[in-house]
This record gives sequence, C-alpha cells and structure tokens, in this order.
Amino acid sequence: MSLFVDTSIWSLALRRDAPPDHVAVAVLRKALLNGDTVVIAGVVLQELLQGFHGPKDQTRIIERLQVLPLLNPTRDTYIEAARLRNTCRRHGVQVGTIDALIAQLCIEHDLALLTADNDFAHAARWVPLRLVI
Repeated sequence: MSLFVDTSIWSLALRRDAPPDHVAVAVLRKALLNGDTVVIAGVVLQELLQGFHGPKDQTRIIERLQVLPLLNPTRDTYIEAARLRNTCRRHGVQVGTIDALIAQLCIEHDLALLTADNDFAHAARWVPLRLVI
C-alpha cells in the first residue's frame, strides 16, 4: 500500500510522550514496519515544523522524516486542487486550500490518505480521494 500521511497523524505519532492509542497511528507504524511506501509533501513538513517548538524538536522531525519521498506539486496539481475545492464547495463541503492540495496530490499519485481530519471524509464523497480507515 502507498500512503500519504497527513499532518494530523504525524503530529500524534511524533509526540515525545507515548503516542495516543489512535488506530491511525497503529496503521502508520505497521506501514513503516512493513516497508510500505509512505510519502510526505513539503506543506505537511512545514505544518509539522511550525507546530513543534524548539530547535531540538524541529531537528528530530527533520531527521526522522528525511528518509520519506517528498512530493512536489506541479502547476497542474495546483490547478486541479482548485477544481477539487470548487467541486466540493458546490456540494456544500468546505475544504481548505492546503487540504485541497493534499487531496489532489493523493489523487494524482494514486495514494491512500491516512488522516484524522474528518474534512477529508466529506470531500471524498465528491472527489476520487481514497482514505485509509
């Protein structure tokens, strides 16, 4: 399985104290142990680094995640992300700009999205976004 892991899951998994007993953290752990493809995008890395304070925490995050393939959006990715967001909005679903970009990256790279953010579940009703769990 190829996974894109959202900020919500990385935040749970990278906590210094024991990660919460969240099913998605267990799915991530299993995927990493099994050697499944797990990818990240720069925007997720940025969100994580903004959320953890102190240079030690940031260095730890950078070191742990630097082994993951980094997806880079293209011009077409941004165009399709805007279309995705507009499609959802027409159906009464509000999707943020970053979430639309993440969803589009998953769609164009045929990745399942591992997230704890329910907004993606609402979007997946109207766009071909595959969710894990």
